[in-house]
Amino acid sequence: MELTYKTVDVFADRQFGGNPLAVVFGGEGLAQAQMQQIAREFNYSETTFVLPPKDPAHAAQVRIFTPAAELPFAGHPNVGTAYVLAQEDGYERSASGGFLFEELCGLVSLELLEEDGKYLGAKLTAPAPFETGPEIAPDLVAACCGLSVEDLDLSRHNPIVCTTGITCLFCEVKDLNALARAQAVTDQFQKYSNESGDGIYLYTRDGSDGYDYRARLFAPLHNIPEDPATGSANLSFAGLNASLDPCRDGVLTWRVAQGVEMGRPSRLDLEVTKSGGQVKDVIVTGRCAPMMSGKLKLE
Repeated sequence: MELTYKTVDVFADRQFGGNPLAVVFGGEGLAQAQMQQIAREFNYSETTFVLPPKDPAHAAQVRIFTPAAELPFAGHPNVGTAYVLAQEDGYERSASGGFLFEELCGLVSLELLEEDGKYLGAKLTAPAPFETGPEIAPDLVAACCGLSVEDLDLSRHNPIVCTTGITCLFCEVKDLNALARAQAVTDQFQKYSNESGDGIYLYTRDGSDGYDYRARLFAPLHNIPEDPATGSANLSFAGLNASLDPCRDGVLTWRVAQGVEMGRPSRLDLEVTKSGGQVKDVIVTGRCAPMMSGKLKLE
């Protein structure tokens, strides 16, 4: 059995930045376990499999795997897959000229970034409303991330679980120095697996180079010690940021840098529509850079 694939760097405007993604074609006959083996072989934070849609009005069925498990939804795999399919023939466009993907979470909508007839990336709308979950003890976050409680900034919010499709635990740290010292402590993640969700997202304010925030995300229980760019977590972060600003309605925007400490700088542009004090549409936008293409021959 022969499959083809393409890889791209997502949330980056040049090669060797952002978050790598493998997009695999021709896997209609694969079992879930085989897809998982292929994702483990690529060993990227996620690999997608593009399959025929159940509804011909949609572009494709997209399945998303980390090296450890299948996910119902994720951000950078959607942005990267849309970018790859934009340059392929035979994929149904939505009314906006983008794509509708069938995923385990439901339908996912993407628009394409285009300039001078060239596709640059995609804009992803969160498939589920922004929701907050439980607050988590600060000492748990500190233990999981190799920090002290004094490194955490609790002035705006306590560590809290949020979701727009994938759960994540969010915590602000006091400065870039604290962010740089953070590291995933896997045995602590295992100890607190029920509380840490699909990862811990640390962030701090960073006004350099036109950014508003610098962030890092640790998800060792998915075999991802650190993720260079996490679209789903940043969707939830955008919702959280907007919810903490109760006096403002309208369209709110932020720019986040992630992956800097890993040597894979990533840029994520966030947008939230807020009305009547409530978070409505949440969007993350990113560019992509093509990397590799090839064939997989399965015996």
